[in-house]
Amino acid sequence: MTREESIEFYKTYSRKLFNVSFRIVGDSALAEEIMQDTVLKFFRFVEEGEMADRGGGDSSLALRMTGGPLRMTKEPLRMTDVAGRKAIEAWLVRTCVRGSIDALRRLKREREFLGEYETWQGSAAEVGQESSSGESGRITVEEVKKAMDALPSPYRLILTLVLIDGLDYEEISEITGEKEGALRTRFSRARKMLAERLREGR
Repeated sequence: MTREESIEFYKTYSRKLFNVSFRIVGDSALAEEIMQDTVLKFFRFVEEGEMADRGGGDSSLALRMTGGPLRMTKEPLRMTDVAGRKAIEAWLVRTCVRGSIDALRRLKREREFLGEYETWQGSAAEVGQESSSGESGRITVEEVKKAMDALPSPYRLILTLVLIDGLDYEEISEITGEKEGALRTRFSRARKMLAERLREGR
């Protein structure tokens, strides 16, 4: 797609995709982000298909959507074709809806995590000390993620898998090959380390 085609494409579908996402997530900033991500995914798909057609990449890249209503493996993108426009719009809407639902699930897990953190914050026995400032203000997702990033890899991983990705110990055990008991112990230690780091940083 040329730059002009990309701009026209964005103008054509951005408002509809924003509205679709906003009705699901109820947050304008998040809906804007999901809309843009949906459009970028489409642009990447088109670019990969064009590269494959030019011999610049693996032709399998152009076949990822085969089986659905959107196919761009042999024919060029035809924005003026009614059937083509409908197929493209259907793909965009489905992708946008999936992205919006995934975002809601992620936000739910983050809210649950922040609620759980509030219980850690109120327990001096969990972390061994109160924060130096004595603050008990609400922590933010950004603060938690920043503190998690600073933890050693094994502890950061177990916290991410349990708290952010929402996996249970059985699933993590199957992925990592480690025993559930060892994972529970590591999670408990990681939780204390995270709480300590958050208290020290406030």
